[in-house]
Amino acid sequence: MWTRMNELEKMLNNMDIFRSRLGSAFQDFDRVIEQRHPWATADNYPRTNLNDTGDNLEVIVEVPGVSKDDINVKIQGNYLELSGKRTREVPEGYTVHRTEREANSFSRSFTLPYEVDADKVTASLHNGILTMSLPKSEAAKPKQIAIS
Repeated sequence: MWTRMNELEKMLNNMDIFRSRLGSAFQDFDRVIEQRHPWATADNYPRTNLNDTGDNLEVIVEVPGVSKDDINVKIQGNYLELSGKRTREVPEGYTVHRTEREANSFSRSFTLPYEVDADKVTASLHNGILTMSLPKSEAAKPKQIAIS
């Protein structure tokens, strides 16, 4: 009986050590996330939504602090590429004490679910949100076939 209790106690102690180390690993992970925003430099910047509205594909892109002159959009068939850069301007005579909004460049590409008509694409930038409407090409639109 005594050896069984010792074995059980050893097992529980080992489980406590494992739980403690696992908890500290997650705390270290959380500290890394807090110190560096992963979306600022990761592959998913800028954040983008793609919505199919039937005849169009609506693309909504978050690009705060980026002017329309600093954004490039390329479309070829069913391939969309977004690129650009955000600059950091310090007014003359000012001294920077803290910088959290980095000046960086970005590039993202998407394979769209269908080909779009690049000549009919519309885009607008308002309050840091780029909204594009990409109409389906005629070949990509479903056709009703009459049965005779």
